Amino acid sequence: MTYDVTIVGGGHNGLVAACYLAKSGLKTLVLESREVVGGGAVTEEIHPGFRCSTLDHAAGPVSSQIVADLKLPEMITPEARVLSLSPDGRSLCIYNDVRRTVTEIEKFSANDAKSYPEFVDSFSRIGRVLAPLLSMIPPSIDQPTKTDLWHLGKVGLAFRGLGKKDEYRLLRWAPMAVADLVSEWFETELLRATVAARGIHGAFAGPWSAGTSLGLLWQAAMDGSAIGSASYPKGGMGSLSDALANAAKAAGAEIRTSARVVQISGAYGDKPKVVLDGGEEIESRVVVSNADPRTTFLNLVDPIDLEPNFLLKMRNYRAPGVVAKINLALDGLPSFNGVDDNTKLSGRIHIGPEIDYLERAFDASKYGEFSSDPYLDINIPSLGDPSLAPAGKHVMSIHAQFAPYKLREGDWTGRREEFASNVIDKLEAYAPKIREKIVAAHVITPLDLEAKYGLSGGHIHHGEQTLDQFFTFRPLIGFAQYRTPLKRLYLCGAGTHPGGGLTGLPGANAAREITRDFKEKKV
Repeated sequence: MTYDVTIVGGGHNGLVAACYLAKSGLKTLVLESREVVGGGAVTEEIHPGFRCSTLDHAAGPVSSQIVADLKLPEMITPEARVLSLSPDGRSLCIYNDVRRTVTEIEKFSANDAKSYPEFVDSFSRIGRVLAPLLSMIPPSIDQPTKTDLWHLGKVGLAFRGLGKKDEYRLLRWAPMAVADLVSEWFETELLRATVAARGIHGAFAGPWSAGTSLGLLWQAAMDGSAIGSASYPKGGMGSLSDALANAAKAAGAEIRTSARVVQISGAYGDKPKVVLDGGEEIESRVVVSNADPRTTFLNLVDPIDLEPNFLLKMRNYRAPGVVAKINLALDGLPSFNGVDDNTKLSGRIHIGPEIDYLERAFDASKYGEFSSDPYLDINIPSLGDPSLAPAGKHVMSIHAQFAPYKLREGDWTGRREEFASNVIDKLEAYAPKIREKIVAAHVITPLDLEAKYGLSGGHIHHGEQTLDQFFTFRPLIGFAQYRTPLKRLYLCGAGTHPGGGLTGLPGANAAREITRDFKEKKV
């Protein structure tokens, strides 16, 4: 059977693309190497009766337009966005409600409490200006179309409407180190570090690295706040992927699991095909890769099909993974120092109390070592969704940085337990006796992220989201419109604009361009 579109990879972006392509009338096939779809958005049992979002534990957030178009489940949005813990036993809770947050900040600094509302308002205003860029197809640098210029013109007009203060802020902040940005607003180290963390989340960078403020601006474009979201669907991230898969099937797409693609061939001609592990060949009019760019071009495509200059640039595309994940099954809810209200635990929990703490954690990874004092982003989803664990029990999801893909001494197979013990030691300093509550632990190293989940280098965002790998430069200049040097091969994953996180926008944007090319008979 010949298909119009074959999508390589059933992660959430691949599923979103499949939904839109099938709805446009194209015969679409999704091939997923694992036994379940979802990629990084999956819910798995880590111990009998305990289920947890295996990789991502907070939504991007998913585009409201995609939620409406595909009738996706609503998200659980806790009152607390993030609870930041201090070694001295104090804590700072940042709520979705600004006034409640100000009350929390007043415990640390009257000046910071006064600055916070303006900080929120400024990022909200800037976020509204940047938001249209998320669903915009990045313009061609060499030959921008009239549509490109029209959309950029509208963004330019919105920028001019910001007023001089916010205009200057936006122009200054994008290339800045996030440590410098937060120091302009706040004097409390705990608050500075909590805000700055969004700029280095999943990145091979510390808060003093240039350009890390971009993460805060992009977060603001997504949901109006510089501080990361804590939303998640009932049933964990896997329920979002299940809903996407059901929507794709309802639209007419076919989904095959346990179907590992080992080669993409003929994409430069008229009859591209994918080859599965085992030898089966599947033809289609176009192939769309939801795999990261390095995997797509360096592993799946024969290098003879690509120009040497393109190959050189792709080999230099930066994707050094620095994230590990630990999921815990707990016999009960742990007690955290200085926290007497469990509703504060319902969002994300941040461990990384100072800017210099975060920088030192990054320093270790630069030299091939995991940090003895890691930056931890934690979620206890069973607080808002009791279906994830037996009554009175809980699951905990821990995003741990920095854990470099390549270790200077030993390897991840031999040092997995050492790393996990180190993370639990750090956690126990804030949640005494948590070890006694651990029923089971599921440890996912950067090597596992590559081997099991297909993330080249273990990079959760399919590549660094720096200024030179961003917007019209993502993944490479000249190839930011989801098209590739091969006429019938497209990209739709997080290695394309607008990047990583559970937004679904790369898949939706790619589907729009592919559909246009079909209508205009370019493929």
